[in-house]
Amino acid sequence: MQFTDLKTQYAALKPSIDARIQRVLDHGQYIMGPEVQELEQALAAFTGSRHCITVASGTEALLIALMALDLAPGDEVITTPFTFAATAETIVLAGAKPVFVDVEPDTCNIDVASIEARITPKTRAIMPVSLYGQVADMAEINAIAARHGLAVIEDAAQSFGALYQGRRSGALSTFGATSFFPSKPLGCYGDGGALFTDDDRLAQAAREIRVHGQSARYTHTRLGVGGRMDTLQCAVVLGKLERFGWELERRAALGARYQALLQGVEQVVVRPDRNSVFAQFTVMVDDRAAVQKALQAAGVPTAVHYPKPLHHQPAYAAHCCPDCCPVSARLAQRVLSLPMSADLSEADQDRVVAALRAAVATAGQ
Repeated sequence: MQFTDLKTQYAALKPSIDARIQRVLDHGQYIMGPEVQELEQALAAFTGSRHCITVASGTEALLIALMALDLAPGDEVITTPFTFAATAETIVLAGAKPVFVDVEPDTCNIDVASIEARITPKTRAIMPVSLYGQVADMAEINAIAARHGLAVIEDAAQSFGALYQGRRSGALSTFGATSFFPSKPLGCYGDGGALFTDDDRLAQAAREIRVHGQSARYTHTRLGVGGRMDTLQCAVVLGKLERFGWELERRAALGARYQALLQGVEQVVVRPDRNSVFAQFTVMVDDRAAVQKALQAAGVPTAVHYPKPLHHQPAYAAHCCPDCCPVSARLAQRVLSLPMSADLSEADQDRVVAALRAAVATAGQ
């Protein structure tokens, strides 16, 4: 059993993906080839965003968004410590300070009720994370940002395709930043990512930043990075887009089936005004090490997203007291992600559920 079944997905899409890759090999425009603009137009239309800027990774998407805001040394960006390191990493690389706000115990997304108390005169932006495939409380976050004149960057690395109050993740705030890492809901065969915005000025800044700050060839208008998405990776995503609608439906069905079959096992809650694309299907268990060991013995792969919150990581500990985000710290000890992808069979899902229930029962004795 695969934790994320990319082989079955490729088998289903092989003719299209192979043909698109071959076209790139034939025309030879490996950097900023025609597939780049084609993908940007397709993704903008899918999300409902005015602009899509493809970039080299989800990390580059966050960094370029922050750089486009022209942050100054000492500026602060509010985010959550219960996320992958790239969220805080890019804030520090952009010259700002991450200010951590704890998460909700049931959704694992940022606790909106705690945001406003952390805003200071140095705050420039809020960066919520749409964890596990479910969008954070963006309406409330945007309202707070509007009251204080702040930008909002949705870290949508895990939630591409998700809906929030009828709108797509990525198109809900100043910037939306997503990742096409292979295991993401929409992935390429390497690194890739995209930025979304409705702001013409910010879009132009992002486009310049991703090509070393160039507004024209060898005219470096601003500080930039080498942040382009390869043409070959754009071709792969274009191929995968052909059945992405079906994959979203399948993820929703499998997620609902997990939820029903695992009643009584604590799991991430999905709010009624949104859905989840279930980048991971995550439960909370006690004695996680014992549960994981039992699942491994049963042939069921698992993962932990994430075993240590960022304010407990050596690189970021100085930005926060060790006890300031207790919910994140507790979740880091209990979360466990189960196999999940659009090509997960119901038979394999039944095996996962049976093994998990047995493991939890044994661990609880």
